[in-house]
Amino acid sequence: MTQKTTLTALALCTLACFGSAKAQEARYFNPVTAAVPSLQISPDARASGMGDVGVSTIADPYSQYWNPAKFAFIDSKAGLSLGYTPWLSRLVSDIALMHAGGYFRIGSDSTQTIGASLRYFTMGKLTTWDASGKSLGVSHPNEFAIDASYARKLSPNFSLAVALRYIHSDQGSREQGDRPGSAFAADIAGYHQKYITIGGAECLWTKGFNIRNIGTKISFDGGMTSSFIPTNLGLGTGLLYPIDKENMISVNLEANKLLVPTPPTGDVQKIADYRKTSAIAGIFKSLGDAPGGFGEELKEIRWSLGAEYNYCDKFFVRAGYSYLHPNKGNLQALTAGAGFRMSAFRIDASYLISTISDNPLDQTLRFTLAFDMDGIRGLLK
Repeated sequence: MTQKTTLTALALCTLACFGSAKAQEARYFNPVTAAVPSLQISPDARASGMGDVGVSTIADPYSQYWNPAKFAFIDSKAGLSLGYTPWLSRLVSDIALMHAGGYFRIGSDSTQTIGASLRYFTMGKLTTWDASGKSLGVSHPNEFAIDASYARKLSPNFSLAVALRYIHSDQGSREQGDRPGSAFAADIAGYHQKYITIGGAECLWTKGFNIRNIGTKISFDGGMTSSFIPTNLGLGTGLLYPIDKENMISVNLEANKLLVPTPPTGDVQKIADYRKTSAIAGIFKSLGDAPGGFGEELKEIRWSLGAEYNYCDKFFVRAGYSYLHPNKGNLQALTAGAGFRMSAFRIDASYLISTISDNPLDQTLRFTLAFDMDGIRGLLK
């Protein structure tokens, strides 16, 4: 393997659980790991600019990934979104996530919405070698997922949604029988919003949850061994406060936890049992299997806090912070973002600033573009 692809492989293997040099020197470092790590990358710049919050924010064209139940409350009849994220740009230049999504409101009562998305993660070029040093060729490892969702309002303030997903991962290697892997997964999501009065102002209180990627395990050797996909529980709440008729500010707090068992260390039998654990059994096991007990389980939660300033629903400024304990991955970063919206389209951008050293995600940029079909029709009239 070339030096470049060696760095790439190492970075991808630790995408969701890397640590700085300081964290690696810690007495105890035991992150939760899962295959197809690209499924954990936020595809949109709005959520990324707010510290990766999206489960409880108000509905937007990017809701398919974070919480498809929010689509039931979106104002527009239909919309499309496109996203591009250069990934690990401090290490390599040819890794990126591309995303396309859309939604469409169905039924005359406007209580039902369908959504769909396609995400493609390219890992650049991979050159492999055999034991004698002979080149086995160049491949282009990649991961992609395609999904569809259905959201429905069950009351004026509450909605539920389900999503179905097909996942495919090709790591590029063909040594020792390695081959691409596939998996199927589903999401179950809910969203609630309610107007409340605070200090004489009518505020919007939002809450949401999403259990993402409930599905099969994935194998890269024809079923001889299999790995967990990143099943994730997201919970959050937020408040949208109107300063006046033109200015609003929102604040959201969210928590995410991988519903994947904590990898055992040392004990051969425990490692064997871990590998035999089914995907569904792993979800329940993940809630109480940390070697350090409940205290360590809490350390596996990633916390995100985000804020957004909104001027006339046209200009947006965002900031956020996300935190995962050093022993569980050491993901700590400040984020910033901005957005601009017109009747027919919106554009968003975000920037990540790591608060720890040696973070390969530092200075990550994201760009997303969304189109409102109602706005486009208005322009064409």
